[in-house]
Amino acid sequence: MSTATTIDPQITMRDLLQLYPGAQRALFRRYHIGGCASCGFQPDETLAGVCARNDALSVPEVVEHILTSHDQDQKMQISATELAEALKNDPEAKLVDVRTREEYDAVHVEGAIFFTQELMQEILMKGDRRALLAVMDHQGTRSMDAAAYFVGHGFENAKSVRGGIDAWSVEVDNNLPRYELE
Repeated sequence: MSTATTIDPQITMRDLLQLYPGAQRALFRRYHIGGCASCGFQPDETLAGVCARNDALSVPEVVEHILTSHDQDQKMQISATELAEALKNDPEAKLVDVRTREEYDAVHVEGAIFFTQELMQEILMKGDRRALLAVMDHQGTRSMDAAAYFVGHGFENAKSVRGGIDAWSVEVDNNLPRYELE
């Protein structure tokens, strides 16, 4: 069970996504809410309002699903320090960087593999589904979607790097420059 016991039904979706970044993925996966324009929501809309206009969903049930999904997301993450140790000690461990080509070219972790559609196909066809497959982005947001995708395709040890390359530059390699996107 999550450390949080409940979510206020009057929380705005903006605030909900700040507290639980995976909530949109969880809502879409179970209820088909928030994945596209036709099923989207407004940032200032409340969770109760979103539930009401989506077949009068049970708010407590939706809250429980968000909290459970959050706990699952936490288990799908790896810290930069844990990853550095794994990469050093496990020759099968891989680090895939899902940032843009420009971001990757500007700064990346040594040994990281730039993610392309071709690489994705190769991983899906030939990848070891038990080996560590760590996914890194800028701050650990998009990488959760990628890690969840690989978990959904049977990769037992797909992980998102908590905090992304920003965390790596603080926890592992202080010489790696940090940057902000405009």
